[in-house]
Amino acid sequence: MSLLKNWQEQAYVERTEEEYNKFWGEYLPKEQKNYEYILENKDETVEGTLVELSEKFDMDAVTFIGFLDGINSSLNEELDIENLTEESNIKLSIDFEKLYYNMNSAKADWLYNLSQWDNILTEARRKEIRKEYNRSQIVVKEKKIGRNEPCPCGSGKKYKKCCLNK
Repeated sequence: MSLLKNWQEQAYVERTEEEYNKFWGEYLPKEQKNYEYILENKDETVEGTLVELSEKFDMDAVTFIGFLDGINSSLNEELDIENLTEESNIKLSIDFEKLYYNMNSAKADWLYNLSQWDNILTEARRKEIRKEYNRSQIVVKEKKIGRNEPCPCGSGKKYKKCCLNK
């Protein structure tokens, strides 16, 4: 079984609320610690085998795959997560603006409010990215054409006598 499937079976299995809180209560601080390290060392490209990096970040390989699954869409070159093994070489070249946007999208306020962001993105740029994210969540309904309005096809007929009947 692939490491990703193993992670998915651990992370997304039905649980009681207590078990859910215990599992994520153990994982999320580790994830936050990883992001703190990555943000503090923004100029360092984290690379090595999966097992080396999981040890570096004090996680087992399966849990580290969960972390990689979360950060993958923020990388300059996405990883083929499904086919990674413990011996796979990993290179985390991160697009920090994309990462900040994705943290907003995940509603991970404990991550996008980390103080380490101060050395990477200005406060103004972070506000701009938050606005971009918020704008992307707004649903805009198109104006509905009334039955008695002129048909948008340009025929000059009322909509009900033209394209509404097609």
